[in-house]
Amino acid sequence: MAVERHIFPGNNTTEGFYSYYHYILGQREANRIICIKGGPGVGKSTFMRKIGETYLEKGEDVDFMHCSSDNNSLDGVVLKNRRIALIDATSPHVVVFKDKSL
Repeated sequence: MAVERHIFPGNNTTEGFYSYYHYILGQREANRIICIKGGPGVGKSTFMRKIGETYLEKGEDVDFMHCSSDNNSLDGVVLKNRRIALIDATSPHVVVFKDKSL
């Protein structure tokens, strides 16, 4: 049975913003990390949500990463078994690749 998880990997705290994004899917373990960019309202969240729902229907585990400032917006979808992440890379989201060979 497929597992559907909804996670807030980053949030504002009394000590400032805290991020758990680096625990989601490491660059070295990932088969693909797909960075999606586009202006507000072009369908980034809808696109990622539909991909996640499609894989849930196929019986695969999916993690939906929700935006800390808008819980109806997705910052990413992770297909754990396939080791694939789709992430919103539009400002203010920052995507930093530590391994320069990637």
